[in-house]
Amino acid sequence: MSRGGGKGPSLRDKLDGNELDLSLCDLNEVPVRELAALPKATVLDLSCNNLISLPSDFCSLMHLVKLDLSKNRLQQLPLDFGRLVNLQHLDLLNNRLVTLPVSFAQLKNLKWLDLKDNPLDPVLAKVAGDCLDEKQCKQAAVKVLQHMKAIQSEQDRQRQRKLQAEREMEKKREAEQRAKEAQERELRKREKAEEKERRRREYDAQKAAKQEMEKKTKKENVQTRKPASSSRPPQPPRHKHSWSRSVLRVLLFVLLCVLCTLAACKLTELQRQPLCVSVNTLYEDVLAALQNHKTLQNMLQQNSQQ
Repeated sequence: MSRGGGKGPSLRDKLDGNELDLSLCDLNEVPVRELAALPKATVLDLSCNNLISLPSDFCSLMHLVKLDLSKNRLQQLPLDFGRLVNLQHLDLLNNRLVTLPVSFAQLKNLKWLDLKDNPLDPVLAKVAGDCLDEKQCKQAAVKVLQHMKAIQSEQDRQRQRKLQAEREMEKKREAEQRAKEAQERELRKREKAEEKERRRREYDAQKAAKQEMEKKTKKENVQTRKPASSSRPPQPPRHKHSWSRSVLRVLLFVLLCVLCTLAACKLTELQRQPLCVSVNTLYEDVLAALQNHKTLQNMLQQNSQQ
């Protein structure tokens, strides 16, 4: 091992039983990999070096029971320093520490602690007190652990409150999202119902228009067929009427013939012919019969007067 944190085979040579003394080695960094290869070194002395910080993997040295980091220039400890759960003795004398990581509360086996000559936070400095003898250093370990556990509990409560607030906020967002989705579903449902109602009205209107058109067409067809159908039935009456006219014409013609015959028999020289004699006799008989009826007599008188 060389100065400035260099690597070297002499690291194992410094091991004395379970103690490894790396003090006064002018170290700028801790040789964590070499230390991890020496699990027997449960007592580690890194005092009187130039350490400003400890690497995060330093906390993997969970076999450490006693650790001396005094008289360095440490400004802070790793956040997961509490992983060193087997640590019982910790010397942090004369560094530049202001606070301790919250994980420090996990050092449940810590029995001895020295934080003198550090620019500690006033509250932490008051809790730690002086470490002038064995008893005070043991009390410092107990009180600092209690203090850090209280801080950890408070942070846990704050974290829980934060998580609870986040959960409530998430629930609120989910509720708002569900309400929004429900509102959108209701809106889509209403729009769908309105669209269906509009289409139904259009369908009813088209159906009514179609029915009206069919009714109108049917009426026009009926009106178109009506003259033809009405012209056909009158044919027998018209035929009957034509037959009546023919009969009337025949009667008129016979009557005219009778009158002509009568006139000829009355007014011409044919009145002495046997036929005219018969006609004249028949006429006189008919005329005598008709004169028996008063009305016909009057008519005959008027005709005679004319």
